[in-house]
Amino acid sequence: MQTLVSFDLPDDAATERFGAALAAVVKPGWTIYLHGDLGAGKTTLARAVLRALGHSGKVKSPTYTLIEPYTLPGLMVYHLDLYRLGDPEELEYIGLRDLLDTPALLLVEWPERGYGYLPPATLTVHLLYQANGRRCTLAAGSEKDAIAARQLQQWVASAQQQ
Repeated sequence: MQTLVSFDLPDDAATERFGAALAAVVKPGWTIYLHGDLGAGKTTLARAVLRALGHSGKVKSPTYTLIEPYTLPGLMVYHLDLYRLGDPEELEYIGLRDLLDTPALLLVEWPERGYGYLPPATLTVHLLYQANGRRCTLAAGSEKDAIAARQLQQWVASAQQQ
């Protein structure tokens, strides 16, 4: 996986703007891994993506349910939070394989806990605390996926000029 771009997200509003930019390039069948410590902004980013895709209701953190489904116009989205997952095999018991029968967007927090059972990442987002906000790093899963990541890189460049 190649790192394509790193940039700062100084506050939640910047994270939400990035989520909207991410929503503009996602496609059914994508899997986006969201890495970061507790409180790093993974759920804030997922919430921003869902809202930009057209979800108007509450976006719950799936910390206890593990998976929250969202039926949006033209796109099914599954938001997963695997923090409480004891063993990756538990994804079989909660029906992940059945969810993947039709192309959907997966937003996966704590993906390392589902290793071996999750589809490979189309895009990986790392959020890291720093003195002022967060540092975001993007990596594409393949050269084909890098096209969308480059579109996000252009968004970052234009956002930093504003």
